[in-house]
Amino acid sequence: MTMIPGIDPAGFRPCLPLRNPHLQTILASSRLRVSSKMSVLENAEEIVVPTPHGTRLLSLHTRHPEPKGLVILLHGWEGSSASAYMIDAAAFYRQLGFSVCRLNLRDHGESHHLNEGLFHGALIEETFEAVDFLAGLSGSRPVYLIGFSLGGNFALRIARRYSILGKRGLDGVFAVSPPLDPYKSTVALDHGYWFYREYFLRKWKRSLVKKQNLFPDKYDFGEMLKARTCIELTKNIMPYFRDFPTYRDYFALYTLRDDFFRDYKIPVKIFISGDDPIIPRDDYDAIAEHENFRVFRLNFGGHCGFIDFFPHRCWYHRAIAGFIDP
Repeated sequence: MTMIPGIDPAGFRPCLPLRNPHLQTILASSRLRVSSKMSVLENAEEIVVPTPHGTRLLSLHTRHPEPKGLVILLHGWEGSSASAYMIDAAAFYRQLGFSVCRLNLRDHGESHHLNEGLFHGALIEETFEAVDFLAGLSGSRPVYLIGFSLGGNFALRIARRYSILGKRGLDGVFAVSPPLDPYKSTVALDHGYWFYREYFLRKWKRSLVKKQNLFPDKYDFGEMLKARTCIELTKNIMPYFRDFPTYRDYFALYTLRDDFFRDYKIPVKIFISGDDPIIPRDDYDAIAEHENFRVFRLNFGGHCGFIDFFPHRCWYHRAIAGFIDP
């Protein structure tokens, strides 16, 4: 395992009750972890980020009076700037001395009204442009991007775009539990523990109803909302995405293979768990590390968890802090 300054080289070892991957995954989004940290929201400034393509994304900016730099956070699918892991992260990095931006992907959080078009996982251009805009708020201070789950997949693609363009602005990128093959992860949602399927289906359908109510002349999801699996709903919604011949073509647009990671010119680090119930472990088997790219493989942690209670802490926060504030 790659060493992290100040972190146990054996990795994340929670107390025995918290070694259950489903409990870790549920705790990642539990409000229990943020009950004492909601004050980070009180001084947050809403920023509607315009992009050159005409779309707009909503960000919540919590400033530090004397910032060491800026941390930009990207949530997972059907999460938002108000997700527990986003609030927890915002509180942690602000206390560490950083300003923090919690960026909402399109149609996440309270942002459905900002764009007529629907969200999908291949919307990398507008997300890259929004991150680049927010990075500019830091001036000459360092900027770090942290993505969770699908937000981690976006973060990895954004890091590659920065690298290929030779663009300055990001000093490091971290991805927590990012899916590399979204089709396989969606199948895992549908056919694994039933709770995950019902949780994401309910949230996705609620989001689509909100979009339909805002733009009734454009959207009529009708029968497709009766879908009983995430794959079924993905197939059904494809007529609204005419650029994708099939749902498998759509998933392929943000499937990341080994050669994808070879071009990084900025430091990129992934944190994954071998017991993740959503990301198949073999997705990472063929990935080769190099000077600017490291994968930290932990035995425990579930999906975006890595939480211990004795003492109460989140492992990846301490790991990232070792890199950005050694």
